[in-house]
Amino acid sequence: MATLILVRHGRSTANTSGVLAGRTPGIALDERGAAQAAALPGRLADVPLAAVVTSPLQRCRETLRPLLEARPGLPVHVEDRINECDYGDWSGRKLAELGDEPLMEIVQAHASAAEFPGGESMRAMQNRAVEAVRDWNARVEAEHGEDATYLMCSHGDIVKAIVADALGLHLDLFQRIHVDPCSVTAIRYTRVRPFLLRLGDTGDFAGFAPREHPDSSGTAEVGGGAGAP
Repeated sequence: MATLILVRHGRSTANTSGVLAGRTPGIALDERGAAQAAALPGRLADVPLAAVVTSPLQRCRETLRPLLEARPGLPVHVEDRINECDYGDWSGRKLAELGDEPLMEIVQAHASAAEFPGGESMRAMQNRAVEAVRDWNARVEAEHGEDATYLMCSHGDIVKAIVADALGLHLDLFQRIHVDPCSVTAIRYTRVRPFLLRLGDTGDFAGFAPREHPDSSGTAEVGGGAGAP
């Protein structure tokens, strides 16, 4: 079956302001995010792509723009099932204040039971995203052959949920996975099992350096965080 390149969108203005953007319209890449997007064509230069599939949100479209300009004629498809998680009433709120919500403990430790007020459950989020991957794997293989590679540009929690499924991890463990903005994750699917080839690859190791104010709480940032400072 096909090989899937998963790209999380570049750093956004919501990431840098500590806001859980969700599906709020008008969230663009910040200056660093635009630079990350500009570097993406070079990072993927040796990868033949059969198609590109994207979340409908602005920050994903902006991330893909330089790649599509570098590869005119590459088919692009909008896929609603890899849209950001619908965080409902949490959308647009500061992550710092959401940390005090009782639901946050469930989101962190028992994600399969988490449902956002006015939004969707994390279980439903994973189900729709994995269903989209399965459908696109079959479509790309049928149109381009079993050795074809295609790219999906989506969001932090979506990428983590797809990776968890590929690794056979329960959704309750998906917060152990981390993907920075504009990171590249690669999964090769076969009839028997998927193989995780890359996880959250940015080519930048600045995020490994000690932080001035380290967080030892073990809390995962809902939405994926802003990456290295």
